[in-house]
Amino acid sequence: MITFAVSEKKNRALQEKMEELEIREEDLEEKFIKASGRGGQKVNKTSASVYVKHIPTGIAVKCMKDRSQSINRFLARRELADRIEEHLTGKSRQSAERDKIRKQKAKKKKRSLAKYDAESRDKEDNTGKLND
Repeated sequence: MITFAVSEKKNRALQEKMEELEIREEDLEEKFIKASGRGGQKVNKTSASVYVKHIPTGIAVKCMKDRSQSINRFLARRELADRIEEHLTGKSRQSAERDKIRKQKAKKKKRSLAKYDAESRDKEDNTGKLND
């Protein structure tokens, strides 16, 4: 496995995910393209943008988020692994995270409503006791 200019932990995590999804380096077609946009003259002169295609599935990713080619190679492979996982399972990691957040917010709202409902009942009880 190729090591990229990111932490060892991130390199290992990517390698494990690629092994889990059975993505081999031999199945990847990689091209380096001159990037455009932010980054100034450095980006316009070097081929920092990375295009990675997984040949068996036909899924392709183009990444030019960073000025560094090595980091873009890492980010492209990570995005490719996410897309292949979504293709295979039908559910992406991002949608799972969104679902988790929605559940947390619903639970929080339910607790909040119950709290304020209990407080309003207590006020009604207190006002009723004062009038008696």
